[in-house]
Amino acid sequence: MIIQVKAKTQSKKESIEKISNNTYQIFLHETPEKGKANKALIKLLADNFNISPSRVKIISGLKSKNKVINIDK
Repeated sequence: MIIQVKAKTQSKKESIEKISNNTYQIFLHETPEKGKANKALIKLLADNFNISPSRVKIISGLKSKNKVINIDK
């Protein structure tokens, strides 16, 4: 499953909001430094979809707040 994500870093709470069928807005505590926010994003998505973090891959947007993610269910 391919989803589009808009990541908001340095948020007070971590949460996932579904905007449309395959579009999500994700709020993260982490700062966008040295991949910390990307790692937190992968873990949060894996927990949300009840899968292993190794099954969540960032296809594009490694250095952007707008990302395309592949979730291998």
